[in-house]
Amino acid sequence: MEFIKQNVFLVVITVVSGAMLIAEFMRGRGGASGVTPVEATLLINRENAIVVDVREADEFASGHLPNARNIPLGELAKRAGELAKFKNKPIILVCQSGARSNSALSTLKAAGIEKAYNLSGGIALWRKDNHPVVKG
Repeated sequence: MEFIKQNVFLVVITVVSGAMLIAEFMRGRGGASGVTPVEATLLINRENAIVVDVREADEFASGHLPNARNIPLGELAKRAGELAKFKNKPIILVCQSGARSNSALSTLKAAGIEKAYNLSGGIALWRKDNHPVVKG
């Protein structure tokens, strides 16, 4: 107890930094089903993963992953059946930053698609890491 009284500043810094680390771990970059651009590339190349871009059509046209399908988030629940035939393959969900695709993840999980993943950081991180993008 004496140590804490004499080193309050150090104790506060330790507690705050520990709390920030725990918060970041809990929040994650896409949750437990998040994949990095490199992990997504491996899933696409090794397991023929299906890529679903949940952005709106104009965003999709401005640049998307090669061979991606565009199903906007607002239509995903009613169009999830289109993806049911791929339930044995990994499905990678993509948006601009990873937020919308993380929401889409729960929609697909509710539809019974278990091998769905969120591209952490979205197309923004994909581009930053210099992965290929197709326009149109």
